[in-house]
Amino acid sequence: MKLATLKDSTRDGRLVVVAKDLTRCSEVGHIARTLQAALDDWLHVGPRLARVAEGIETGSQPTVRFHEHDAASPLPRAYQWADGSAYVNHVELVRKARNAEMPESFWTDPLMYQGGSDNFLAPRDPILVADEAYGIDMEGEIAVIVDDVPMGASAAEARDAIRLVMLVNDVSLRGLIPAELAKGFGFFQSKPSSTFSPVTVTPDELGDAWKDGKVHLPLLVSLNGKTFGKANAGIDMTFDFGALVAHAARTRPLVAGSIIGSGTVSNKFQGGPGRPATDGGAGYSCIAEIRMIETIETGAPKTSFLKFGDTVRIEMKDERGHSIFGAIEQTITRYERS
Repeated sequence: MKLATLKDSTRDGRLVVVAKDLTRCSEVGHIARTLQAALDDWLHVGPRLARVAEGIETGSQPTVRFHEHDAASPLPRAYQWADGSAYVNHVELVRKARNAEMPESFWTDPLMYQGGSDNFLAPRDPILVADEAYGIDMEGEIAVIVDDVPMGASAAEARDAIRLVMLVNDVSLRGLIPAELAKGFGFFQSKPSSTFSPVTVTPDELGDAWKDGKVHLPLLVSLNGKTFGKANAGIDMTFDFGALVAHAARTRPLVAGSIIGSGTVSNKFQGGPGRPATDGGAGYSCIAEIRMIETIETGAPKTSFLKFGDTVRIEMKDERGHSIFGAIEQTITRYERS
């Protein structure tokens, strides 16, 4: 089943069920007005939405045209947004570029930060930033939305609580990160509003690509129309989503609608750092990673961060080449307060 939230005059939009091919959708306000309302009563609402999805495919359900540009992030705001760093290869490169040793615990205990969840950008909204000097970067990721998760849940229990999967652009302002981390209190100004894909899907919609709490498909990232990354999200993922959700719920319960992210999708190349897609590698899901590799190999980064006017696209396709979640496509735009 595929779900989306259409923009309207309210903060939380209105829920629709979307056809598998993303061309049509059906209004379901009589079942649940918003995605959060559906998640709050998923045991009863989920099966009803699934019947609508089946009706869309058989032609028995009335539909209207679905346009990705009309979609907000599936949850325009959420009770919880916590982002992990499941691809330890990415973390290892960050540390190596700074000539810092990586603690052994990073391989057994996930990194995670709590992001701002009061406002998510729509998947085709511009990314508004006041200054290019902030070091604007995209981060292509996968995220899951969970049902209620009890405190102390096991990884298996946490995996069973996953209701939906979607893509993420976790925007980062790299130039602001060092000073914030130096305070020893985590990210805040360096992590503006994130963006999620136009459509979120139930794990079964991914078929064999959803296995062991991972999505085994390439995450396609392009910059200004050129391939930047195609790292496989199921490869080099040290912590699956069950482990990440369980980590988030270790000392607190998670409420239905909480979002847990994977962190930047990152693949190694022949056992070492990644390589550009043009050189036979899987490329990168963020600019920081190629800059780290350039620093390690040549002593200084060469690739610049995003500039005003740059356009980033993040998408994932099935084995037949069809878009699963729709595309996040955003242009970096100067913020000017009116």
